[in-house]
Amino acid sequence: MSLLSPGDPPPVTVQEYPGRAPVVVLCDHAGRAVPQALGMLGVEAAAFDRHIAYDIGALSTARHLSRALGATLVASGYSRLVIDCNRCPAEASAMPVVSDGTPVPGNVGLEPEERAARIEGLFRPYHTAIARVLDGFFARGIRPAILSMHSCTPVMDGFQRPWHIGILWGEDGRIAEPLLTALEAEGDLVVGDNLPYSGRHPAGFTVPTHAVAAKLPHVTFEIRQDLISDEAGCEAWADRLARLLPPILATLELGAPDAMIE
Repeated sequence: MSLLSPGDPPPVTVQEYPGRAPVVVLCDHAGRAVPQALGMLGVEAAAFDRHIAYDIGALSTARHLSRALGATLVASGYSRLVIDCNRCPAEASAMPVVSDGTPVPGNVGLEPEERAARIEGLFRPYHTAIARVLDGFFARGIRPAILSMHSCTPVMDGFQRPWHIGILWGEDGRIAEPLLTALEAEGDLVVGDNLPYSGRHPAGFTVPTHAVAAKLPHVTFEIRQDLISDEAGCEAWADRLARLLPPILATLELGAPDAMIE
């Protein structure tokens, strides 16, 4: 069954910025749209302004960072309440019936064909786009770095998170380890090393599928949402990362891009 209507936004956006650096920035939870065919999933409209619907500030920060680095940006278009592009579709959390205490009636009792329509219409196009972007780099002899942009709520289960940014990583520390050192040297940050989430267990879906499997250098950011809730905050964080990342990326064997990172 077809899920998207002519008036619905696309399930994925790919943006190439001048410079064509050997870097791909991913944003799994960029959008908060819901296909017209699904109404509002039985959820109040105000819920789509909250972290349960999308990663607040992540898309704008990812755009600023991609522009500053000359990287390629791949961003999802729909709310994680419809389908979470960073979860295996077979997991219950991919189409949650409850999210941080908020019931999602439109996800209760989904038939196999309804789940399949979300996977085919929203999930698969996003991951296919990532694969195509990477294949384009591989065809030019480039093995790009993957930067996955996320944001996290300042409070979860009553706990006030102290971290300004979390750096999530697993076995590959080529970017994460020097970046942790650089962020801590800034002197004004509380930095989480695999906090508030771990890049090891569980590690999500996108990075293991596209970066770990291909042995590409990668890292995931979790920036606290109150710090990137407006454009000024998004730009400030992107500028900071764009200042710290190039010396790290320059040490990696990524291949010869159209224009090297300066």
